[in-house]
Amino acid sequence: MFQIKRRAFIFELLAFSVFLPGARPTHGAQNEAIAVIERFHASLLAVMKEAEVLGIRGRYKRLAAPIDKAFHLALMIRIATGSFWRSAGAGQRKQLLEAFTRLSVSTYADRFDGYGGEAFETMGAKAGPRKTLIVQTRIQRLRADSVGISYVMKPVKGRWRIVDVLLDDSISELAVRRSEYRRVLKKDGVNGLIQTLNSKAAQLVNG
Repeated sequence: MFQIKRRAFIFELLAFSVFLPGARPTHGAQNEAIAVIERFHASLLAVMKEAEVLGIRGRYKRLAAPIDKAFHLALMIRIATGSFWRSAGAGQRKQLLEAFTRLSVSTYADRFDGYGGEAFETMGAKAGPRKTLIVQTRIQRLRADSVGISYVMKPVKGRWRIVDVLLDDSISELAVRRSEYRRVLKKDGVNGLIQTLNSKAAQLVNG
């Protein structure tokens, strides 16, 4: 059965203002954002049900496309690295995004490693700061309490994309990543972070 790890993945965007009110989103925007999340959850659930047969490498392959489609990974790594991203060269930025993508997909493949009757439930959507929407969901579990997962979403080129994940409606995974990545960046620079992200992804996938 999959495990929810509180300090894990996929935003400074919300570090201090996640619960400040924003403009009320239209029903159309809410429905579009919710549809993105429900498609992503459907992909997760399908992988969970075949987790043992697929193995972690198979889960990685199956989740790569849904994660790329649902998340705005490029914005996430830009926010997580801040000024280091702005000063990095084009080649370093490309490698950072590729490494961040590998780690993000590897993390989901590692977390969602089985199925024990879990179900995803969408609770609704509300306005977030800076023209974001927060889609509130939870994972219902048979032998444990449900786990709240909220997705912070921004419209990108006419399509809603995930830019942060809040565990228990409060723990920003991007803020956690930002803190972790900044320590590496200050010590080892951009190339050091690229190596660290690739190493963590390899450890998850290769065991």
